[in-house]
Amino acid sequence: MLATSCSLLLLSVTVAVAQTAAPLGVPKPGPTNDAPYAPQPILQGGIVVPLYPPGSPFLKAERVREAEQYNMNKAVPGRISSIVNIHNPSIEVHTVDGGINTGAAIILAAGGGHNTLNVGTEGADFVPYFFNYGVSTIILRNRLRKDGYKAEVDAVNDALQSIRLVRAHAREWNIDPNKIGIMGFSAGAELAAPAAIFFENFDKTNNAPGDPLAGISSRPDFVGIVYPGPTPFARRATPPIPRNTPPAFIPCAGAGDRGHAIWANEYFTAMLNAGIPNVEMHIYGNGRHPGDALPDGSRMSGGLTHRNGIPFGTWQDRHMDWFRDLGFLQKPGVETKAAKDVATFVSQPQRGGFRRGGTGVATNAPAGVPPN
Repeated sequence: MLATSCSLLLLSVTVAVAQTAAPLGVPKPGPTNDAPYAPQPILQGGIVVPLYPPGSPFLKAERVREAEQYNMNKAVPGRISSIVNIHNPSIEVHTVDGGINTGAAIILAAGGGHNTLNVGTEGADFVPYFFNYGVSTIILRNRLRKDGYKAEVDAVNDALQSIRLVRAHAREWNIDPNKIGIMGFSAGAELAAPAAIFFENFDKTNNAPGDPLAGISSRPDFVGIVYPGPTPFARRATPPIPRNTPPAFIPCAGAGDRGHAIWANEYFTAMLNAGIPNVEMHIYGNGRHPGDALPDGSRMSGGLTHRNGIPFGTWQDRHMDWFRDLGFLQKPGVETKAAKDVATFVSQPQRGGFRRGGTGVATNAPAGVPPN
């Protein structure tokens, strides 16, 4: 009888604790007030910086005070899966310890079909991964088509602005200004790919004396184009390719993700025809796009995930092989092989043949001006 009473007492205490204890440290959006919304870090240690100053013509004054909305993972308490309602776009910076710092920094542009921003698998998960290589990680929170923005203009401008902003703070954040690149996933790759060829137009357009970042280049030193959406070369488009287009790493599943593989191949082919150095592509025979249904009833995972042990699940290791080969894992201040190869290529006479496009910027590039 005593044992039974003790058991009932223990059960009631357990239930009471379960009913009263709430999870601590769960990320949540910031408050709203009369000032522009202040984006909050989604990971501990993150430094959040808005892309544009208050009152910028890039921002919609009637919406800039709205709070972001977090979509939390239902199975993992406290984990943010995605974010929507982004009207004051920002970057979240995660730097590395000085002892292992390479000076390299990767801006991550998550996917989500321009309807949501998958900052979990294609953002936050990469912070510890790149940290171990001495690479700083910057999570981009760009504006979305679902929230009334033009992805090919507003979101691309956000990507280019993020590169300028990181470069402007490079010394403060112990980042090498010549080792700043952007990696985009799916819809995010639709930002990284234009950033690789439209940077000159953006810099010329946004060079007014009142612009705090005037004169700072938005050219990425490298790009990652991961299972991409349509690039500037989709639908038989032939925008000119600057001679100093940065090197690119392009992974994607093959026939199981045929549409994205075609878009990946269009970008690779354009770079190959133009002779741009150090462009590497991996098309995996076995794999599907993140979120696609699999025969066992599950869905293909994205980002860093293992993908049931198939080779497609190791693309990030191939990326680091490429990254190391181009000299981005050396100490800060050491000129990379990538930079040397670009300089050599630019200094050579331009030859005819299969080259697609030429020096300059496409006429259909994002204008880099605020919408009406």
